Amino acid sequence: MTNTARITRRIALGLAIACLLAPAGLAAGEDYPARPVRIVVPYGAGGIADVTMRLTARKMSERLGQQFIIDNRPGGGGVAGMKAVATSPPDGYTLSMIGGGLTIAKSLFKSLPYDLEKDFVPISTTAAYGLLVATKPSSSLKSVQDILAAARRDPGKLNFGTINPGSAQHLSAELFRSLARIEVTMVPYKTTPELLTGLLRGDIDVAFEYDAGLRPALDDRSILAVAFTGPVRAAHIPDVPTVAEAGLAGYDVTSWNGLAAPAGTPPEIVGLLNKAVNEAVASPDVKSAVASFGMEARGSTTADLQVRIKADVDKWAKVIEKAGIEKK
Repeated sequence: MTNTARITRRIALGLAIACLLAPAGLAAGEDYPARPVRIVVPYGAGGIADVTMRLTARKMSERLGQQFIIDNRPGGGGVAGMKAVATSPPDGYTLSMIGGGLTIAKSLFKSLPYDLEKDFVPISTTAAYGLLVATKPSSSLKSVQDILAAARRDPGKLNFGTINPGSAQHLSAELFRSLARIEVTMVPYKTTPELLTGLLRGDIDVAFEYDAGLRPALDDRSILAVAFTGPVRAAHIPDVPTVAEAGLAGYDVTSWNGLAAPAGTPPEIVGLLNKAVNEAVASPDVKSAVASFGMEARGSTTADLQVRIKADVDKWAKVIEKAGIEKK
């Protein structure tokens, strides 16, 4: 072997060793994304969660130069979709939409094939939104104080309507009842239209539901928004007080949507995605479109979202246990 050949061989060997020893995350992050990225949405196409994630994904595609493709995986409370992402390679090419409902699911199901806090790394929130407490305009219940007074005057007589036991809507009503220390009758409905019909027909006295589901009835004034469940008034309905300021101190129910990756995804990739999400949701057109659904486009740091997930898991676990909701 000639001296030149020996030198060439040593250089090649050195480069090979360097590649093996180089941090995998750095190498992956340098050219990421090099191909389309799949975002699994554990809900059906056309819903608010799906539409808002598509808006965000479109902006991320523009900023990072690769397509961020929505893959809808509805059914089973989102279990199948979440499991698919949790078991995917942690390379940044399979992501998952996550939301407040998943923090409820952790305590609502006896077992899940994934752990929201261990099998995923949070990237950022994409939107935040509260619920509305609504009554009929002809009802005597025109404020939170009216509801509390009526419930205390006739324990068990008021009917609170929500959808699906264990849903955010149902638990928001349970939290209201618990903090107020009142007795009411919970009336579950399968769908928002059925809930709305029940309210209009007088079968229930108070409804807890997201703004988007009640928006047509609110716009034609066939129902009345008594209070907003978030910690501060919603920008799109500034005249509607929060439940807390209207008389039930400590009450705060705000849901959210966000993005996560499989645990083990390199921090360089997570950081790049976090920046892209925050830039996307700050876009005026995204903010305007999301606001039309009664939501606020809002990003976060990965650390803040991790804290939020832990806090929500703990919060809803207590509400579920106190309400005696049977696990599925």
